Amino acid sequence: MPGSDTLRVLTLNIAHGRGLSTYQGFHSARGIERSLKRVAHLLNQVGADIVALQEVDEDSHWNRRIHLLDSLQAQTEYAHAYLGVHNRRAGKLPLAYGNGLLSRYPIVHAEHKAFGRASLGEKGFMCAELETPHGILPVVNLHLDFRSRVRRIEQVERLIQFLDDKKYTVEGTPHLSPIVCGDFNSGSGKLGDAVRHLFSYLQDQCEYALCPTGRKCRTFPSLLPMHGLDFIFVPPSYRVRSSQVLRSYVSDHRPVFIELDILRKS
Repeated sequence: MPGSDTLRVLTLNIAHGRGLSTYQGFHSARGIERSLKRVAHLLNQVGADIVALQEVDEDSHWNRRIHLLDSLQAQTEYAHAYLGVHNRRAGKLPLAYGNGLLSRYPIVHAEHKAFGRASLGEKGFMCAELETPHGILPVVNLHLDFRSRVRRIEQVERLIQFLDDKKYTVEGTPHLSPIVCGDFNSGSGKLGDAVRHLFSYLQDQCEYALCPTGRKCRTFPSLLPMHGLDFIFVPPSYRVRSSQVLRSYVSDHRPVFIELDILRKS
């Protein structure tokens, strides 16, 4: 088990297991499996306690119906996993994908929400409550719309309503304040976009930190990063020891990895 005084978290959009290519359907099953092997190697090297993944397929025709999270779990040392499917289509060309979580800690409860009902390209979020040595820790993993700023704000408002309903950010509840992470498809500097909107809400609840920040926050595209799209929001139960965007080419996104010191129980 991980140490009781630190916590390591990684978030990564794995692009349906296609690696650096433009479309997963161009790959054979062996090609998808090679790509997943590279992702698993990265996870084993980094050794995060919690791994949040986006664009994770459960049963999709375009990557040979390989269950990506099961494959990654089998190649790593994570005892616990959850996949929240927010895009599902039946028929001859089935699709089933969403956001996944790998954890060294037991998952005591998990659920997921789709933002809409589209049969292709739908986004959503999942939330897993983890049993850690320092308390029950909710982890939210989300993926927002890439086309529309207005839609991203609407999606963040859906998440805020979920957090309010769960009372996750209220002091004195039996759980820690949540870690929120994922692919926001927007930068952190735009006041009218999703990252700043969510950050403003979380800071109104308690003193959250945003990782990464500054010039080193760029995660997309991985070969020559121009945009910071992937972030982790850290509640005040933790102090950020280190925050970095890892130089990695397992996907079109680079992973964000943070190491946290545990300060107190909520």
